[in-house]
Amino acid sequence: MSEFLEVLTHARRFKAAVKELSLEELQDLAAKLNKIIEEREAAAEEEQAAMADRIAKIEEIRKQMAEVGLSLDDLGGAAGTKAAPKKRAPRPAKYKIEVAGETITWTGQGRMPKVFKAELDKGASMDDFLI
Repeated sequence: MSEFLEVLTHARRFKAAVKELSLEELQDLAAKLNKIIEEREAAAEEEQAAMADRIAKIEEIRKQMAEVGLSLDDLGGAAGTKAAPKKRAPRPAKYKIEVAGETITWTGQGRMPKVFKAELDKGASMDDFLI
């Protein structure tokens, strides 16, 4: 929580923070805070009304389905289940190097492995390691 919110939510700290303000400044501050509270309340009421409307529509559709004799199982995979995103195949290796009997490959994407970097520093070219 930010320091501002800690002061604002703790009565004693808040009182100490605003003790230098005049009565007019305090009333202006209170008016601004009340305006923010009213806006939040209005937004919450709108959200509740939208949710109630949504629930009413869902119930209406359920009643229509019951009248026709359908269930959610009849709808199959279209009833609220999303297909899992397909994972792409890993990129094929583009470069290969052997170090101490171990083969190290690299796709050319991301951070370059240290063994390739060391060979490049010695004067080798990346073309030397192409598969």
